[in-house]
Amino acid sequence: MKPSIPKGTRDFSPTEVANRTYIINTIKTVFENFGFQPIETPSFENSSTLMGKYGEEGDRLIFKILNSGDYLEKADEQLLTTRNSNLLTSQISEKALRYDLTVPFARYVVQHQNDITFPFKRYQIQPVWRADRPQKGRFREFYQCDADVVGSDSLWQEVEFIQLYDTVFTKLGLQGTTIKINNRKILSGIAEVIGASDKLIDFTVALDKLDKIGKEGVETEMLSKGITKEAIEKAQPLFYFSGDNSQKLNALQGLLESSVEGKKGVDELRFIIENTQELGLQTANLEIDVTLARGLNYYTGAIFEVAAPKTVSMGSIGGGGRYDDLTGIFGLKDVSGVGISFGLDRIYLVLEELNLFQKVALPKPTVLFVNLGATEALYSLKAISLLRAKNIKAELYPEAAKMKKQFNYADKREIPFVVIVGSEEVQQQTYTVKNMVSGEQKMLNLSELFNAVENK
Repeated sequence: MKPSIPKGTRDFSPTEVANRTYIINTIKTVFENFGFQPIETPSFENSSTLMGKYGEEGDRLIFKILNSGDYLEKADEQLLTTRNSNLLTSQISEKALRYDLTVPFARYVVQHQNDITFPFKRYQIQPVWRADRPQKGRFREFYQCDADVVGSDSLWQEVEFIQLYDTVFTKLGLQGTTIKINNRKILSGIAEVIGASDKLIDFTVALDKLDKIGKEGVETEMLSKGITKEAIEKAQPLFYFSGDNSQKLNALQGLLESSVEGKKGVDELRFIIENTQELGLQTANLEIDVTLARGLNYYTGAIFEVAAPKTVSMGSIGGGGRYDDLTGIFGLKDVSGVGISFGLDRIYLVLEELNLFQKVALPKPTVLFVNLGATEALYSLKAISLLRAKNIKAELYPEAAKMKKQFNYADKREIPFVVIVGSEEVQQQTYTVKNMVSGEQKMLNLSELFNAVENK
């Protein structure tokens, strides 16, 4: 049977790995320029760490790991007969693949709180897994590139994150991205004003889908979740919100006049918008989107989502927000946090579609030594060791194959120098060096060989 890989996963060629590394290194450089430091967490966590942190929809997309050995041995027999997988899961699976990097980070902060200097600025670039339906730009295994600050409730962090997004996309040459921003307090205030505070999560999850399922789809979902027609009618202005950021802020101020929570959200949003405008952005656009909710339970303040340029058909390529009480779920209260994430895989697809990848040189040796036999190979390897000690990439062709085959290998990999070592070279302690670009061929001693290839 022909081998295959699971749906929603991919193999990466050397060129694709080089292009991905280019994106990662760009993001990593900007993270460090903004003062963030790296951490890593395990690919899987205890189920209790992850479950219940992403809302009902998120919980369904978490990959569970079956317990080792006979995982059914300790399962309740009555539950086995009911064939109810939801009830049975907790007995046969104690671990799960991480769904994102934010909840594991919150767990890390709580677990290592005595070793951390607050405010703690960390970045993390690792794969995550979601049991989602694969489609363009949506995979079951993908990388997230996160930056978070915990231990500070200053809104200057939000301002800096907008600048960080702008800096990365500018360096990648990605013009015309839109950083959408909202505030969870505004959504809470709207739910309060329309009389649907008890349905806040259902309200925001449905509202977040406006651009995907349209006004009628959102209304249908809200009704199915028990939100009244009267409440939906009061929420109508949200479906037609327009104007620039200043006009939207003024409209929200009026809409939320009776909500303390809502007005606080407007004030926070105004601070971020006005200071970002004062500082200026290089290539990105900043836009208030009152329907933006991101559907996650742990956001409490600003919410971000980055849209690719309109010329590309792609979902969000980044997102994040403030989560003042996230560490509280693990017992550490009153630690404010805010963070953003870059969607590496979607950014890759966007750069590819717009032909924005620079020609990335694949890793290859500078010098290939032709293999003409055991004695010659040993002589070559002594020189190769000295070249490598000088950080010159060198390689011996593994077999004593026909010369044409070895030169074809050098051509295909675009290796600039080929060294031929025969019995004459061994006797004279020399090396015949061929420049594969110019075709020039010279017999050199070891010192001359170093000089010939050193700066290529």
